[in-house]
Amino acid sequence: MSKDHNTAEAYRNNRVGPVLRASSITSGVIEAAQEDNPGKEIRVDDKLAYVRIDTDGELILRRATLEDALGRPFRMSELEVNLSSFAGRIETTDDYVRFYYEKTL
Repeated sequence: MSKDHNTAEAYRNNRVGPVLRASSITSGVIEAAQEDNPGKEIRVDDKLAYVRIDTDGELILRRATLEDALGRPFRMSELEVNLSSFAGRIETTDDYVRFYYEKTL
């Protein structure tokens, strides 16, 4: 098995982002992740019951972008309720959530 496919090594990467329960906000979060992180490859891994959204190093989700994507007012606490897990560190404010690493591999 090559090192690229070794699951024992899978945690050794710089990917960050939310893991969400499948819900009414999931597609809006995916859209916002793509819009709020220009020039980054956003990876979406849909497992039906949950969706992992990640990118390398830093991922930002802005409330205003989520509101545009969902077509309604949005409180960041709604994201927290649907957040089953995340990769990286997390910084939350009323206007954005930031997933990041301070040090990279």
